[in-house]
Amino acid sequence: MVRLNVFLLLAVVFCGLGAVTSQHKARKLFQALEVELERARQLEVEFGQLQLELSTWGSAPRIEKIAREKLKMRSPESEKIIPGTATGARTP
Repeated sequence: MVRLNVFLLLAVVFCGLGAVTSQHKARKLFQALEVELERARQLEVEFGQLQLELSTWGSAPRIEKIAREKLKMRSPESEKIIPGTATGARTP
């Protein structure tokens, strides 16, 4: 009977230690999950900012300003524009 009691006591202790260990691991994993979710939120915000920046860099007024200032481009005179063609090339 004493052996059975000792065996049952050891079984209870090991089950308790197992429960504590598994709960500790679960808390660690939850903590890691929270960190990764926060990082994902930060990346979403950064992605939105980059999309906004990309749309700003590719806007028509900005491209026109760079074409005029840096590349010294200008609009063609009205007499050189041929209506009805997409490229401005003459058709025979």
